[in-house]
Amino acid sequence: MKIFLEKAKEQFGQNLPFVIYKKPNEVNIIGLFQKNDTLFSVNDFAEKGFVFASFDGSQIVFIPENKSEIVNAICNDNKFEFKEKTADFPNELDKNNFENLVSKGIQAIKNNEFKKVVLSRKESIDLVNFDFVDAFEKLIQLYSSTFVYCFFHPKVGIWLGATPEQLLKVKNNHFETIALAGTQKEEVSNEVIWHSKEKEEQQFVTDYIVEKLKKVASEVSISKPYSVKAGSIWHIKTDISGQLNSDSSLQEVVKLLHPTPAVCGLPKEKAKVFILENENYDRTFYTGFLGELNIEDQTDLFVNLRCMEIEDSQAHLFMGCGITKDSIPEKEWEESINKSATMKKVL
Repeated sequence: MKIFLEKAKEQFGQNLPFVIYKKPNEVNIIGLFQKNDTLFSVNDFAEKGFVFASFDGSQIVFIPENKSEIVNAICNDNKFEFKEKTADFPNELDKNNFENLVSKGIQAIKNNEFKKVVLSRKESIDLVNFDFVDAFEKLIQLYSSTFVYCFFHPKVGIWLGATPEQLLKVKNNHFETIALAGTQKEEVSNEVIWHSKEKEEQQFVTDYIVEKLKKVASEVSISKPYSVKAGSIWHIKTDISGQLNSDSSLQEVVKLLHPTPAVCGLPKEKAKVFILENENYDRTFYTGFLGELNIEDQTDLFVNLRCMEIEDSQAHLFMGCGITKDSIPEKEWEESINKSATMKKVL
């Protein structure tokens, strides 16, 4: 693994694109090291390689398999010690701005503009001697059940993340996806109790995904909702799987699913317009999607959550919350603080 990570550092030093990643609950890490600095894109989702797409779909950056060296390694058992960090003193301006945004979203729901909207904020932290390899290893140790990655392109920047949310997995027309919603901080008792707000939010997401997939699939199976932990955060999860119709294209399926209600809202287009008009910052690749495209006849895509963008000597963190008619602005702010801890722990 040491040689693998040194290769990533060397590639970065040469200003050449690469991605290194580890799939959930696996010990193998994979690297695609592009041999030139061309900015490739995806045209019809028949390409083979690693895709990195923005929330609004305007950028679909691609590292092609046939233009890259592919390297595999096994995770080592390095153990980092993480000191307990005192809670950040909340920035009152950020807090007020976010709570006002949430209140505006709640009012729009009460006005029947949409049923749910996912609202987010961006927080920037100053960095000293940041090492992306060190951060990548820490993410693997802390969040082994998530999709952990580090993506770099000189014309895009450097991003790292540990996302718990699968967008789509397809092999031989068999697909798997999930509905993920609701957020709760881990408690000492380890007992998770979900309230009506979270259950309703989860049902919105599940119903939407199933309805969309029925347009492209001959059969759709749905599990019962269950609790799942990503780091110190609990979510409600429903597994959805089935068989795609023979005439359904991968591009069509991705377009139906992205952005999911878990990162956008319902109805999707109306919620998306509200987000773009009111969040007052550009999400870029946060809540976009990323992952393997047609590698070894399999597509394995994830939603870009619990992520950060490194720019100069700052880390930009992104946190979002699902807003329904029962949301309470102060509680949503607290939820966003809990989510920010995921990335702050490795900085």
